Amino acid sequence: MSDKTRIIIKLSGEALANGNHQAINPERVRAIAQEVKDAYDLGTFEIGIIVGGGNIWRGKDAESMGMERSSADYMGMIATILNALALQNAIEELGIETRTMTSLNIPQVAEPYIRRKAISNFEKDRVVIFGGGTGNPYFSTDTTSALRAAELGVKRILMAKNGTDGVYDKDPRKHKDAVRYTELTHQEVLELGLGVMDSTASALCKDNDIEIIVFDMNKPGNIRRAAAGEAVGTRIY
Repeated sequence: MSDKTRIIIKLSGEALANGNHQAINPERVRAIAQEVKDAYDLGTFEIGIIVGGGNIWRGKDAESMGMERSSADYMGMIATILNALALQNAIEELGIETRTMTSLNIPQVAEPYIRRKAISNFEKDRVVIFGGGTGNPYFSTDTTSALRAAELGVKRILMAKNGTDGVYDKDPRKHKDAVRYTELTHQEVLELGLGVMDSTASALCKDNDIEIIVFDMNKPGNIRRAAAGEAVGTRIY
């Protein structure tokens, strides 16, 4: 059994994009892959990654089309698989063995998610990317992160935000006097409605004692720093 610490990095789909012009931007994907490699090269972590699909498909698009929620959510799950495959390729180009596992059965392109197989991949020092959400509609990729963390013995989720350096008492993009929290408890996040994760994901993390680090992924080296437990962003415990 490995003595490494198992972590999950949660990325937004928008982090892979280039504004509104390119859903998956190769330069952005390669930059993220390098950040993951920097954390991997510390040699003390088993790394899982969950990426959203908002760069390709968003719920608001479904609403404007009058689409039924379940169908829209399945489209979002497929979008996360596209992102996972793009990221897998970029990480493998850096010489790190990587596996994509999906909760939707697409054996031609990725392994199906099986808990024991995921643990085996971790123990073989592979980066494991989880695509397809939970495989069920009505659950976000935030909930996927919390669920996979609870299933796989992960005690730290790195919430890599695209341009936000932590959790604030109000939206810092709209309010210049917004104050950033250094530390919060899970209970405070739920009571204050801070929107770090959806409430289902927050409750799962609280019940399973999973720490969350919220930080700005656009600052070089921050994924490695957050993985190593350095003081970046906001710590939720």
